[in-house]
Amino acid sequence: MFSRKNKLLLLKLLSLFSVVRGYNILMIVAAQYLASIYILAPDLPLREVVFDFNLFAIVLASALVIAGGYIINNFYDAEKDLINKPTKSMLDRLVSQRFKLSTYFVLNFLAVFAASYVSFRAVLFFSIYIFGIWLYSHKLKRIAFIGNVVSAILAIAPFFAVFVHYKNFATVIFVHAMFLFLLILVREMIKDLENIAGDLAQNYKTIPVLYGVRFSKRCISVLILLTLLPSLLLINYFDVGYMYLYFIGCIFLLVLFLIMLWKAKTKLHYVGLHNILKLIIVVGVFSILLINVDLVLNRIL
Repeated sequence: MFSRKNKLLLLKLLSLFSVVRGYNILMIVAAQYLASIYILAPDLPLREVVFDFNLFAIVLASALVIAGGYIINNFYDAEKDLINKPTKSMLDRLVSQRFKLSTYFVLNFLAVFAASYVSFRAVLFFSIYIFGIWLYSHKLKRIAFIGNVVSAILAIAPFFAVFVHYKNFATVIFVHAMFLFLLILVREMIKDLENIAGDLAQNYKTIPVLYGVRFSKRCISVLILLTLLPSLLLINYFDVGYMYLYFIGCIFLLVLFLIMLWKAKTKLHYVGLHNILKLIIVVGVFSILLINVDLVLNRIL
């Protein structure tokens, strides 16, 4: 049996894991490695990619910066989250704001230290990335559309770091990146609809707050239609192996998403839409394996 002290420690660890969204970070790490193996460096031996220390340092630095970003975002959104996510907020508050800030600085220091093993340019990139996340959390997220776009850019930045590391400038990579960017941008705008009550209370100038829910839905609809373009390009003009099945599935899901969007009226409806987008992104990470199902077996030696 756990003692009271051990139970409290376990709850605090769970709280910290909730704050840094450890499940998201694990997914990003998996996505960076899979993208490296199947998209960015498909011609290199598997072992050379998996045991590339510079890649490991970049992925580690990305994970640490993202964890720090979730902490600083949680710090600035504490009051808003009490309205939008009361249950999660109660768990998050088991860890003090002071401890969160201390952890934030430690994580960022470790990230820059890991990047220093790669190059000075990597240190510069992650330093700018850290600053960008802080600026977004402190100021930019309160500004309509700019906050959404910056958030989407910050979300794909870790993949840009790996992209630069392998110096692969194939067109298909940019099409993949555009597909992911648009999906994340839609997700950010859905989150604004989902969190409109807290945004109104805390004076966040989001699109639904300034221009209304209907206008926000129109913007999201345009973005969904734009997302169909890279999907169709990847199906018809690029060799993505069996991953084309994923993009066909995405088209059907996004059409369903549009129908549900215009019927949505409550927060629960928007949470459901948000979950559809998360499902598309998570399935997309593992669908990278479909690009070449024999690739790993053929590249072990």
